[in-house]
Amino acid sequence: MERYQEIERTIITKYRKNIWNKFTKAIKEYDMIQEGDNIAVCISGGKDSMLLAKCLEELKKHGKFDFGLVFLCMNPRI
Repeated sequence: MERYQEIERTIITKYRKNIWNKFTKAIKEYDMIQEGDNIAVCISGGKDSMLLAKCLEELKKHGKFDFGLVFLCMNPRI
């Protein structure tokens, strides 16, 4: 496994209780994603947008249904 894959995997393993479980619980509880949805994540370079992007990417890989996912880059200084 490549180093970046190991780091990405820690979201589900090492941070399962603090991040992953809360993230997936909110997705289910508020019925935020449906089969066939298209989701765009705006990445500003901060840790919050990067974490959201990685969580959604992991959910897409390992989730129960398929949805579209694209990432947009934003420069907040403009």
